Amino acid sequence: MHGSGEPLILLHGGVVGITTFGPNLAALSEKRRVIAVELQGHGHTADIDRPLSFESMADDIAALIKYVGIQNTDVTGYSLGGGVALQTAIRHPRSVRKLVVVSAPFKRDGFYPELLAAMGQIGPSAAEGMKQSPLYQLYPNINWSRLFTKLGELLRKDYDWSKEVATIKAPTMIVFADADAVRTAHIMEFFGLLGGGQKDAGLDGPGRPVAQLAILPGLTHYNISSSPALATAVTPFLEAPMPAPK
Repeated sequence: MHGSGEPLILLHGGVVGITTFGPNLAALSEKRRVIAVELQGHGHTADIDRPLSFESMADDIAALIKYVGIQNTDVTGYSLGGGVALQTAIRHPRSVRKLVVVSAPFKRDGFYPELLAAMGQIGPSAAEGMKQSPLYQLYPNINWSRLFTKLGELLRKDYDWSKEVATIKAPTMIVFADADAVRTAHIMEFFGLLGGGQKDAGLDGPGRPVAQLAILPGLTHYNISSSPALATAVTPFLEAPMPAPK
């Protein structure tokens, strides 16, 4: 845990650990108690005898929330962690106060085709290349071959959470890079499912949706999590009072 204040669970992307957030971890913990979670088989978290799935990892997060004695908390997830954050809000709505999803789609074909093709090739052979990576030194206890096998199986599975996303009650912010791995049309569809982009907000903003969308310029899927612009974008949303129920 980092910092003090209202709790915020932070979830990293696939393969990497919590260090992927770079300076954002310190920035977010200036006013928050950041619970920086490393997902199943990632970072310092041991693997267990089950496949990787968004749903089971979301259940892990809900169990963690209960274990640390929090009634509910804000949850921010990037890439793989964004999918886990979404499923946490879907499966355990009472556990999530506010939700931030960073560079993650709500269905598999939200990614560009070339990225889907690359995902289809992920497997144990990719582990050999990790020996030259700083991550290999940072996390020496990871079984990289097993992680890539499980991750490849997860990323090849089709999913579509559009119906579930439309039912999310937690105030939600979605954040993407302007050169993201997620298709622009999908981003707008995502915002629409959350109630955004339906009408003009009006001169004083009475028609603003509860959901918020941020597109961060000059970034990609691969560096958005470590850019200081991320904390700058999400902090006002997280710190704002909860909206009045409609």
